[in-house]
Amino acid sequence: MREREEYLFELFENLLRIKNECSCKIFSECGLSDITIRQIAYLKTIDEQGDITFSRLAEITRNSKPTITETIKKFIQMECVYRERCPDDGRVLYIRLTGKGQRIARAERDSLRQVIGRMMDSLDTHEQEHLIGLLKKVG
Repeated sequence: MREREEYLFELFENLLRIKNECSCKIFSECGLSDITIRQIAYLKTIDEQGDITFSRLAEITRNSKPTITETIKKFIQMECVYRERCPDDGRVLYIRLTGKGQRIARAERDSLRQVIGRMMDSLDTHEQEHLIGLLKKVG
């Protein structure tokens, strides 16, 4: 039994390595190979929230508004976000992702899709159904 678990560990570790390589490629293509996990998490939050203000981002991430302001300034320099005034209330500023910011925010998901695509391409229909059934059973 221990031998099987070790073999599964190696297989999953390889899948995660492939996924991480895909993510790193996306970050590198965006010119941001040194982006931090925290920065990626902030971009994901902005992406998920849609209309998000500085105050709301500070609240969600449990940071101060000055910290978020500095973070957003860095993101603007990195060309990942821009500020947009609310059309109904000019005092309100929304944080919006650029195309580059969206690519980074969605890199993990897109990388996982690439791994799944590679897996599905290497399996016939019966094997795909079998894999789906097994994963449903444990997940």
